[in-house]
Amino acid sequence: MQFYDGDSDQAFLHSVQLNVQHGLPLSRSDRRAAAERIFRTHPQLSDRAIAAIAGLATKTVASLRLKVIDCSSSDVRVGQDGRRRPVNNADGRLAASRVIALRPEASLREIAREAGISVGSAHNVRERIRQGQDPLPDSMRKKALRNAPTPPPPTAPPRVTGRTAAQDMQEVLQRLCQDPSLRYTESGRSLLRWLGSSTVIPAEFPVPLKQVPPHCAMSVSRLARSCAEAWLELALRLESGISH
Repeated sequence: MQFYDGDSDQAFLHSVQLNVQHGLPLSRSDRRAAAERIFRTHPQLSDRAIAAIAGLATKTVASLRLKVIDCSSSDVRVGQDGRRRPVNNADGRLAASRVIALRPEASLREIAREAGISVGSAHNVRERIRQGQDPLPDSMRKKALRNAPTPPPPTAPPRVTGRTAAQDMQEVLQRLCQDPSLRYTESGRSLLRWLGSSTVIPAEFPVPLKQVPPHCAMSVSRLARSCAEAWLELALRLESGISH
């Protein structure tokens, strides 16, 4: 007789594994039921880890996971090797790109540890950035866009004037300039150059408004309104996920 020191959930996990290995053979339905219970008690375990415990195929476990309510609440999976990895590898790669942008001298192990990805993935992200490519492969980027939640209807942001508005715009531009997917790709650099030359900060208007010649005021006003309409259309397209 053996005694097990642990809570009921851990004891169940241990008993299923022992039965599958050398105990009384479990029927297929019993093993599927065990996997479903493990999803609820240990949602962080990877499909491969649960498959090894319950004696099922990994694809079977993955299919069962989709049918279990609230089993995917965990953002990470713990594999058979005990290491934690993000469910969405795209998030881990983007996190790695941010680590690289802030600390280019960081080692691959440091990048992998902080981003929650494998060393191999960290190396791939760094190489893609060095070559001016997107940290996400095309297939992963498309999948991330497909799975992205539908944004809520755009609402007008609160109006902020004066120095606060200028500071907010400068901070947004600085964050964009630090994003590796923009800094290290030709399309990204083109976008940054365009934003830098096209963004108008009210506090930095080159001359006082009263110095605009009266006969030019209406023309400048029309130009400003046209630019505002173009920016608004761009904002609405971006917020609704439409790209042209």
